[in-house]
Amino acid sequence: MTQLHTATHPHEADAAALRAREALLPEVRALRVLGTEQAAGADPDLLLSFHRRLVTGRRFNEQVTTLTRQGMLAGYPSSTGQEACQIAAAQVLRPQDWLFPTYRDALAVVARDIDPLQVLGLMRGDWHNGYDPRETRTAPLCTPLATHLPHAAGLAHAARLAGDDVVALALTGDGGTSEGDFHEGLNFAAVQRAPVVFLVQNNGYAISVPLHKQSAAPSLAHKGVGYGMPSTLVDGNDVLAVHTALGAAVERARGGGGPTLVEALTYRIDAHTNADDSTRYRPDSEVERWRRRDPVLLLERELQERGLLDEAVREKAEAEADALAAMLRRRLGAPAGLDPMDLFEHVFAEPTSQLLEQRDMLSEELRLDASQGPAGGAHR
Repeated sequence: MTQLHTATHPHEADAAALRAREALLPEVRALRVLGTEQAAGADPDLLLSFHRRLVTGRRFNEQVTTLTRQGMLAGYPSSTGQEACQIAAAQVLRPQDWLFPTYRDALAVVARDIDPLQVLGLMRGDWHNGYDPRETRTAPLCTPLATHLPHAAGLAHAARLAGDDVVALALTGDGGTSEGDFHEGLNFAAVQRAPVVFLVQNNGYAISVPLHKQSAAPSLAHKGVGYGMPSTLVDGNDVLAVHTALGAAVERARGGGGPTLVEALTYRIDAHTNADDSTRYRPDSEVERWRRRDPVLLLERELQERGLLDEAVREKAEAEADALAAMLRRRLGAPAGLDPMDLFEHVFAEPTSQLLEQRDMLSEELRLDASQGPAGGAHR
């Protein structure tokens, strides 16, 4: 009875819950900073750094796409048009923090200053992953949709229990929010108040499926509200807005405030991969409309408005992009020296019968190729 008399009045509890829900609901309009009064207070060096990284990132996507068409990579899911999300994600993390990228986030990993050739190792056919996740604090580029989100939540929760100053930032796409792992990851993170930030890059399509055919939610940011975490809607082509939103979310997580969901509205200019024909499911007029909201273009408008963009700035950014492209051509053009049989190593402690069968099949094909000389492979 004593507990009943001293408990919070039901109406007071309802009011508190209502206030909490109102605090969680995202703004209806996406956060924009470039072109607004808020941008006037941004550090000029930060803006110029973003410009250099965006120009270099665009060239990275273009060069890797070209090299993929030349057969030097098995495939490449370009992030052209989404560079602002990639660059901002890398910049808000400290060295001790963890990044959990998807297969489309190679640029974000490169922006963490990891060797680009190692980043592309997975798509080049190198065994399992090209870089050391522990050393770089960057999880492998995740191809299954959203399966890395529970990993990010678990790592962040474990780090907090261990008393480590670590925040995890997990990236996913709009299609990933329809997967079960997305919901499990968010629910666990919210209940445990894990120091993790979820960035949903909503580029409008889950391969060829438009967003309205896979989700009836008012926005994907609303999905975070259902799990009791603050959520933010942001213009994903506005690098300063994404940096502002992610920076606030990371600091909130680092301070013990728990997880945050950030939905970035952006657009994939290129096809899903080099194996996709995007003209079959979206009109050219839609692509052109988004080109007018290109992340590089939006930032250059701001720089011009503030008198920070001249030929010297452009030439410096282009020179850095040229150097990166030349390095990629030189290093990816060299023989990889990979052994296809390495694919079967380190998969399971005890290989399954199916894995052993696949290994034997590949071994036999390689033997036949070798026995037939340079023209080998015609038997397929």
